[in-house]
Amino acid sequence: MSNISSTFSGLKKARKKALVCFITAGHPGLKQTLDLVLSMEEAGADIVELGVPFSDPLADGAVIQESSRKAIEAGTTLLKIINLVSEIRKRSRVPVVLMGYYNVFHAFGISAFPARAAAAGVDGLIIPDLPPEEAGDLKEGAGKNGLDTIFLAAPTSTEERIRLIARASTGFIYYVSVTGVTGARRSMSRDIGGMVGKIKKHTDKPVVVGFGISKPDQAGNVARHADGVVVGSAIVRLIDESGRGPALARKVGKFVSSLRKGIDRG
Repeated sequence: MSNISSTFSGLKKARKKALVCFITAGHPGLKQTLDLVLSMEEAGADIVELGVPFSDPLADGAVIQESSRKAIEAGTTLLKIINLVSEIRKRSRVPVVLMGYYNVFHAFGISAFPARAAAAGVDGLIIPDLPPEEAGDLKEGAGKNGLDTIFLAAPTSTEERIRLIARASTGFIYYVSVTGVTGARRSMSRDIGGMVGKIKKHTDKPVVVGFGISKPDQAGNVARHADGVVVGSAIVRLIDESGRGPALARKVGKFVSSLRKGIDRG
């Protein structure tokens, strides 16, 4: 059983839902990223998504786009992120998922990347611009090295598409709750429960909901329907507002703790 699957199994036994926290690796710096991961885990994050900076992050809104730009300007690369995960593994077993765009992994080398990532302690991959029909080589390499591959379903996904995504995904299925890019929103779609139920007709794999969730009450409401909740842009914005100082990890940890409480109440 993978680290991600084991985490969901433990949460299910405890009757809890997963809190998945996204930050952009290297924003504001790799040292800060390490501190943030440890702080988020301590505050109640069950899984951490590390965004891999890319020059054209087409699924991301302005907040994450800007964090990606800053991380690239600071010299962040995929290899440095893999090495960072090795450092995380010296102090934590929290599941780490890399979320990035296919060009970055292709440039690294699809044949070499899975083994290198797994050896460092990466647990899973989310590549928004890689459809399951074209993911054969990456999925094969990931599977051989124990990496979960997580694909995205959307409000526009047909039954046939959902079946394909459910078959291709391991670890969990990521349901994108809006037809748009990442970013905090004042209100959530009213059909999240219906769509999660639609996905669950085709699989017993966990379904996690992301895009637009930014507040504890929103996280709690979504958690009533899903197996987990992803929060990203709200955390990245808080990082921008908090600077590089020693208070950064503490402020982010406090916010993550509020999300954890919101989910547990929900």
